[in-house]
Amino acid sequence: MELFDALMHRRSTRRFLSYPIEREQIFKLLDAADRAPSAGNLDNWKFILVEDEHMRLELASACHAQFWMAEAPLIIVVLSDIERVKRVYGSRAEFFATQSIAASIQNLLLAAEELDLGACWVGSFDEKWVKRVLAIPDKIDVHALIPVGPKGEKPPEPKRYPLDTKVFFEKYGKTSR
Repeated sequence: MELFDALMHRRSTRRFLSYPIEREQIFKLLDAADRAPSAGNLDNWKFILVEDEHMRLELASACHAQFWMAEAPLIIVVLSDIERVKRVYGSRAEFFATQSIAASIQNLLLAAEELDLGACWVGSFDEKWVKRVLAIPDKIDVHALIPVGPKGEKPPEPKRYPLDTKVFFEKYGKTSR
């Protein structure tokens, strides 16, 4: 698949087939995520792979009862070592850590599309609950949970605002050259 095909066809998948993902595919996803740019080249991301059915259900509960997540054979929990980023960027650390994590997640989502896997970026969760379930230390931030699995649906293309409503020339609000 070409990059622009992946960009145009990637959708947030919320229905999955139940068979497991091959290990090779999982590590291709993680390798893609790990190749994202990061502030100061700190690679502040960490990942927890959750395949156990009971733990997936517990995480779905921690995501405000989004039980569709537990259908996925894998949930990738994306973390950040914020203290590592603070040592370099001080008060701007959270901003830079979040940007880096977002780039990593986008790479992971595009790799999932390339591998014909469904995935969804879930950012609505009770962080304390997720940390308790997965024994995550306080100094580590939870940024997202990504259910991944064989696609059980083909979501339609979402409505987008026209590009010409978002692009300006030389200064904010100027819509023509």
